[in-house]
Amino acid sequence: MMIILALIRIHQGKGKNLHVSAGDFGGVPNLFGVCIYAFMCQHSLPSFITPMKSKSHVNLIFVVDFGIILLFYSLLSFSAMFAFDDLLDLYTLNFHAYDPFIHYFLALFPVFTLSTNFPIISVTLRDNLKNLFYRAGHPYPWVIDKIVFPLVTILPPIAVAFATDNLEILVGVTGSYAGTGVQYIIPATLVYFARKQLRELANSYDNKHRSKFRQRSWIFFVLIWAVIGIAFITANHIITRK
Repeated sequence: MMIILALIRIHQGKGKNLHVSAGDFGGVPNLFGVCIYAFMCQHSLPSFITPMKSKSHVNLIFVVDFGIILLFYSLLSFSAMFAFDDLLDLYTLNFHAYDPFIHYFLALFPVFTLSTNFPIISVTLRDNLKNLFYRAGHPYPWVIDKIVFPLVTILPPIAVAFATDNLEILVGVTGSYAGTGVQYIIPATLVYFARKQLRELANSYDNKHRSKFRQRSWIFFVLIWAVIGIAFITANHIITRK
């Protein structure tokens, strides 16, 4: 809907001048956080792959999937650049001049998505925390199990929501720090140590579904890239004081 509305706005001549800046290198540091945040879906991949009976076409499926995602992100971004002069951090708020139904629907769309995702993610995080600190033969007391773990899960995001409404810094921080950990550091270290342990147990590692980037150097490249991304976004926050 937002893409169509933006294209209609451009067609009607209400968009900004077509002389859009090709790029702003000052925004490169924050770009790391936004890109990581946009494609932070690695935690969902196992749930997609596991039910597949035949995994021979997994690579092709995900190439097509991510290609379609990139296409829609590109359409959304470029149509926004040419349709509006000053973009608000939350893109859905730029459609306030349209019909009240469209305006309120788009303005509340992030609320709908977060309202459905937040409970699921909170329950998952709570269970992961329980498993992380669990010790065999030592069950949690009722207070720890039913009160402490849920509060530890939901209080930080609620506190952040009350502390700031600056979406730029929120996306930058969550994308660059938490996102880098989820998307780069944790998967790379898991692959490294999993392969190492498998070689110790089976004395070999032969996976017919292994990636073209199976060399160990790619693991270190991902880790180095993560460090560079964190360095860029940290420097940006320090320099701009945002």
